[in-house]
Amino acid sequence: AIDCNSHQPEPHNMQNTMNRRPHGLCYGASPAPLTRVVEHTRARKTQVIRAQQSQAEKETVKEIVKAPSSAPQPKPPHQREPQTPRPVRAIWKVALDQVLDSAIDVGRHIGRQVAPLPLRDFNDEVSEGTTGTKLRLAKLAKPRVVVLGSGWGAHSLIKVVDTDAFDIILVSPRNHFVFTPMLPSTAVGTVEFRSLLEPIRQANPFVQYLQATCDSIDAERKTISCTAASQTQEGLFPQFEVPYDVLVMAVGEKPATFGVKGVQEHCFFMKEVTDTVNLRKRIGQCFELAALPGTSKAEREQLLSFVVVGGGPTGVEFAGTLSDFLRIDLKQKFPELIKYVSVTLVQSAQAILPQFDSNLATRAMETLRMEGVIVRTGLRVVEVKQDEVVLKDGDVIKYGVCVWSTGNSTNPLVQALVSAFPEQDEWNAGKPSTTRKLFVDPFLRVVGARDVIALGDCCAVSGLPLPATAQVAGQQGSYIAHLLNKGCDVGLGGDSEPSPSHPLVKGPFGLPLPLLLQGADAGSLASMDGGGRAYFNKPFEFLSLGIMAYVGADQAVTQIDPVNLKVSGGLAFLLWRSVYITKQVSLRNRVLILFDWVKARLFGRDTSLF
Repeated sequence: AIDCNSHQPEPHNMQNTMNRRPHGLCYGASPAPLTRVVEHTRARKTQVIRAQQSQAEKETVKEIVKAPSSAPQPKPPHQREPQTPRPVRAIWKVALDQVLDSAIDVGRHIGRQVAPLPLRDFNDEVSEGTTGTKLRLAKLAKPRVVVLGSGWGAHSLIKVVDTDAFDIILVSPRNHFVFTPMLPSTAVGTVEFRSLLEPIRQANPFVQYLQATCDSIDAERKTISCTAASQTQEGLFPQFEVPYDVLVMAVGEKPATFGVKGVQEHCFFMKEVTDTVNLRKRIGQCFELAALPGTSKAEREQLLSFVVVGGGPTGVEFAGTLSDFLRIDLKQKFPELIKYVSVTLVQSAQAILPQFDSNLATRAMETLRMEGVIVRTGLRVVEVKQDEVVLKDGDVIKYGVCVWSTGNSTNPLVQALVSAFPEQDEWNAGKPSTTRKLFVDPFLRVVGARDVIALGDCCAVSGLPLPATAQVAGQQGSYIAHLLNKGCDVGLGGDSEPSPSHPLVKGPFGLPLPLLLQGADAGSLASMDGGGRAYFNKPFEFLSLGIMAYVGADQAVTQIDPVNLKVSGGLAFLLWRSVYITKQVSLRNRVLILFDWVKARLFGRDTSLF
């Protein structure tokens, strides 16, 4: 059975720079012979089951993602060489590498401030597509990198990538980046929505942005097909094709319902700004409805019952923030209704915040209960009806607002790409389609695909288990930008494939320069070969900075991994705010959020409905 209440969604996972579960660089050991036999047996059973799939279902997958006909066939599991664990470098060495990379990034960013803005009209670059109905963008002299998504990974990449060397096109239906860790604060008015956003065109004006959705990927022709996110006055959605030299998949995941009936129809999620806008509006509506004459006591108790499903960082932070909003602001405006208010946090595991140290998790639960939040652990939701949550033990909780914050699931585009490549299908054998990820090698190249990279929640790294958090996605985006900036060809993804490389830089008399002079980062180049190439030998390494969560009443829990620091209470709250303000992506965002905090403290949170 899938534990549908013990995982956290992307808001504090894709996104949460500090609300990320810490992970060291641990690697899987080589399987024992008996384990290999069991895995091979399972794989064979899976092949038999898949062989029984209908031909129509297979054709649907082919339409979404077309893999190259010459794609290499993977070895069966029992013939695969065991993974060699990668050596774990000291934290200070990884941190030093990131500091040096950041120094180069600062110089590039300063250069953009004085460079003239590009003047580019895509109408000058279009031609008729392969279908005769779609327009196709022409390729330029510079290599084209197409980025799908506008989350943490994509945003980090476009901030760092060298736009002088590459033609960067970002495709996403959302034209802005969201600092998702603070979405719970926007749902109650502590911070305004636009304070968390940075438009893509402002993040890097030298990156070309197209507001559209990627419908399909043709890996053989290295082309994606897109449909505009907005319609014309005639009700049409323009379609077009974009060829690429390198494709970056940074599409993240969608909220998971785990098949629980009624979640999609009746619950609020906390994934996008639109989710918290609607949630904030509904909270105000519940109080206004309860204040109307003729509303019975039972109706008031139902309207003012707020249920949060999921005890991870997102659910806990929203429960604590909502408790503050009710206790401080709405108590003053609706004093006659406050006795009917209840906040219930439902968690299927026996403890909340499973990513944290057990002592910190216990203190977080004690703080929530002291602030009036009803914390119910060890309970699983089996159905959500229009006005009640049904638990597995048969108990029912009436609600006016239900927030679902339990985990993520794979989006259809990733599912199709996984099914299109035999290597991907093998590594995801036995997994439900909603939990499959793109399997990538240590250089984040999609295994079995050529010139395709995956970042963030939508991928799983070979030999390196990682949490689905914003910290990971952000660091992966920077890593890929630096790899591309060194001029490396991505090539075919796979553990046994050559690492990314670039042609040797020639010196006097046409002789190759020494290895130390072959790249900006000498330590990342391992060797040169007789074929005239220098190979990149710096696999992705995750530097966990720690995790933190706000629990209400100006209290927080903070766990900083590099120094093994575990703090709770008021000091942790100050650290929480300090980190969140310094991790904002621009000076504009820092100023806006500081003003929002001061405004909420002096004048209270706004309760207007519009």
